[in-house]
Amino acid sequence: MAQAEVTGDNAITRPSTTDLVLLGVAVTAIATSAPLIAATAVPPLAIAFWRSLIGSGLTLPWALWRHRAEMRALARQELRWTAYAGVLLGLHFAAWLPSLQFTTVAASTALVALQPVWAALLALRAGAHIPRSAWIGIAVALVGVVALTGVDVTVDPRHLIGDGLALVGGMLSAAYVTVGERVRRTVSTPTYTSIAYAVSAVTLLPITLLAGQALSGYGTGGWVTILALTLGAQLLGHTLINLVLRTTSATVTSLAILLEMPGATLIAAVWLGQVPPLSLIPAVVLIFAGLVLVIRAGDPRVPTETPPV
Repeated sequence: MAQAEVTGDNAITRPSTTDLVLLGVAVTAIATSAPLIAATAVPPLAIAFWRSLIGSGLTLPWALWRHRAEMRALARQELRWTAYAGVLLGLHFAAWLPSLQFTTVAASTALVALQPVWAALLALRAGAHIPRSAWIGIAVALVGVVALTGVDVTVDPRHLIGDGLALVGGMLSAAYVTVGERVRRTVSTPTYTSIAYAVSAVTLLPITLLAGQALSGYGTGGWVTILALTLGAQLLGHTLINLVLRTTSATVTSLAILLEMPGATLIAAVWLGQVPPLSLIPAVVLIFAGLVLVIRAGDPRVPTETPPV
């Protein structure tokens, strides 16, 4: 991922009008992901498998055309870490997508969005320094998690299953991002994504089969949903974010991505009738505020997301 160009020490640079438009399109595309998954009858693990396989199939021709020499020259360590990232991506999908069968879009997207918190804790484990403001943000976000799960218990105890899966999905996403940032210091985006998506699909295949979820027989509507998820959230949304990162700080783009939470909740409320209880709103606000503090405490020149999750 190209590093964002940042002037001075201000992490919150003002994006250009073009970048704002691109960010708006990207976040809208990403926000449709959870409602689409919740609305379709296609099994969630099958969605994850086909999304990864189609994503790899669409990026591989470009990688072979423009980066064939790079792919041939990949070092064994680069290939191993790229494959490791692909496994983590597949496991992230395997945890998060099924969560939408047990809890609401609002709760699931809020909990999986905790990725920056887990990424910060992984960085701490690796010896990095975490500023005080980030620790405050982590504490605020975790208070929000406790409040959210408490509300979900009162609504339906089964929601806790979805909450747990979404939390695990966020942790796996953070691990995927951490590994991906390491790989992409020397490996281009097309090469990285085409391999990582393929490995993700290979990882998901036995999990899907063992879970007894069908990989075919969905009907036209099911395949349209899978294609929409792949082209929209997975390729269009995160590709535009990578494009914006060339001229806008990673802090700004990461804060923009957080708008997926209210965006997905609004789409689910209008389209699926999933209006979250009012008691859930304070918890989501706490998570949102905590994530803002964590992201703003990070290095504005270092992207916080590896495309695309």
